Amino acid sequence: MALENSVFPSCPDSLSLPVEEKVEGEEVEVATEATASTGVFNLLGELGHVVTTETAPSPPPLAKVNRSFQAKLAEREAQANEPRKKTQGTEKERGRFGWVRTRRKRQRYVEKNGRCNVQHGNMRETYRFLTDIFTTLVDLNWRCSLFVFVMAYAGTWLFFGAIWYLIAYCRGDLDHLEDETWTPCVNNVNGFISAFLFSIETETTIGYGHRVITDQCPVGTMLLLLQAILGSMVNAFMVGCMFVKISQPNKRAETLVFSKHAVISLRDDKLCLMFRVGDLRSSHIVGANMRAKLIKSKQTQEGEFIPLDQTDISVGFETGDDRLFLVSPLVISHEIDVHSPFWDMSQAQLEKEDFEIVVILEGMVEATGMTCQARSSYLAEEVLWGHRFSPMMSLAEGFFDIDYGAFHHTFEVVSPSCSARELSLAAARLDAHLYWSISSRLDEEPTLTNQAAKQPDSGSADSKGGEPTFIVGEMTDIQEQTGLGELNGSVATDQSESEA
Repeated sequence: MALENSVFPSCPDSLSLPVEEKVEGEEVEVATEATASTGVFNLLGELGHVVTTETAPSPPPLAKVNRSFQAKLAEREAQANEPRKKTQGTEKERGRFGWVRTRRKRQRYVEKNGRCNVQHGNMRETYRFLTDIFTTLVDLNWRCSLFVFVMAYAGTWLFFGAIWYLIAYCRGDLDHLEDETWTPCVNNVNGFISAFLFSIETETTIGYGHRVITDQCPVGTMLLLLQAILGSMVNAFMVGCMFVKISQPNKRAETLVFSKHAVISLRDDKLCLMFRVGDLRSSHIVGANMRAKLIKSKQTQEGEFIPLDQTDISVGFETGDDRLFLVSPLVISHEIDVHSPFWDMSQAQLEKEDFEIVVILEGMVEATGMTCQARSSYLAEEVLWGHRFSPMMSLAEGFFDIDYGAFHHTFEVVSPSCSARELSLAAARLDAHLYWSISSRLDEEPTLTNQAAKQPDSGSADSKGGEPTFIVGEMTDIQEQTGLGELNGSVATDQSESEA
């Protein structure tokens, strides 16, 4: 790009742009050395890319350069004045010179699939896991569980097989294999392999009949009883672990779905936080119960910092609305009232907040009778202000049809952008204005009634030649004087009659 020297008289031959090395997790910025004049520096900032000045034989006209610069400046100011739109996922911002930099997304406490993103470290009392070995084996993944299952049986078979071989070796049964007059401890045990096979037949109670213990070996009889008892214990323990692991209701939670976003909108003239939950299976969740938690760090008045503080979010515990009949998808609503942690939160403040809402659905699986729990979470950028969930139920012929294609769909509605506190104060002021206006009108009704009742008296006064007086409220001074005069006149007439 070539620039005329008359426009920028102190424009250098080139501009050096030192570039910092890109490090993972850090932002990359490109800064321009202030070797040019103010006009050149502003031009570079507005164009947003590297500009080098070279002498050109035919520079562009002055008026054309000024018009393009002013147009770009006006466009940039217009973009800066526009309200910043909230983006989902990874947010991108523009740096000083127009370079895109990525802002790191908030770390989730609970993933969308319900997995808790917490790892325990530096645990020194690991022996506590052995005290509850059954739960420890159930909590293992399938690879470790299958490995322990195989090794438990193979270990006991090898252990007792080695003991049977040791008994045969110590008694000399291996030295009298061809001697028919010799009575061994176990018939047809001629090595370790045959002893191992006899151990398997004994523990699994197969009993092929080829290898049999004789009555001439009391030690073998005691060992046979011990292996039968320990084998039954191993069977019960390992089969129980595998059965519990297979029948765990964790996979049942895979068919309990939550909406991708939560919404805030008006419901019955009150701001409510809402999300949707549904069950994909035909078998229902018995006694379904919904809970919600707000995960947000806070600092107490004494200066104590509490990371990831948990606050209850009411979803109808007082009214019983938290107990669900989850036959069709339901919209769970949290009324934002004075007890809600979102009481002072407006739409503009929501875009700046950093919190996480964890929702928990608990219930009993109808098929197995075991308790199941499904979890999900919503970050601040996943809460849509002024939206509402689309309806997904329609009436078909003989049944209700649920369209799960609209499960996550929302649409925008007219909603106030102020907080619930400000909305409540505005409603209170409106109610107070209506109250006083109605009460003032009610106070005027008796006055109008008295005025209508006293209008005949005023007509009689007119017949006597007096001026009509309109009564509104209390009696006027003229009426009081007139009444007193009439009273005095009547008294004087009575006195004259008595004298006569």
